[in-house]
Amino acid sequence: MKHEYFPRGICPMKIDFELDGDKVRNIVFTGGCNGNLKAISALVDGWTVDEITEKLAGNTCGFKQTSCADQLTIAINQALAEERGN
Repeated sequence: MKHEYFPRGICPMKIDFELDGDKVRNIVFTGGCNGNLKAISALVDGWTVDEITEKLAGNTCGFKQTSCADQLTIAINQALAEERGN
């Protein structure tokens, strides 16, 4: 199922992705550091929500309390919970 998330505290304005069960696919960040975000998206494509969360949750950017990677984990966990009715 397709999802979109509007992150807080980072440069990108939106994160689009698909969930296939608990696997995350086709991640696209709108805005931000284009090359780095394409790389993150390609590296974790096909990983499960838990795998991505384990590696990327809590990552910060500079003096910010969050990062693009951290916001991705928030987005995918929220989407999985919504799909499961939690």
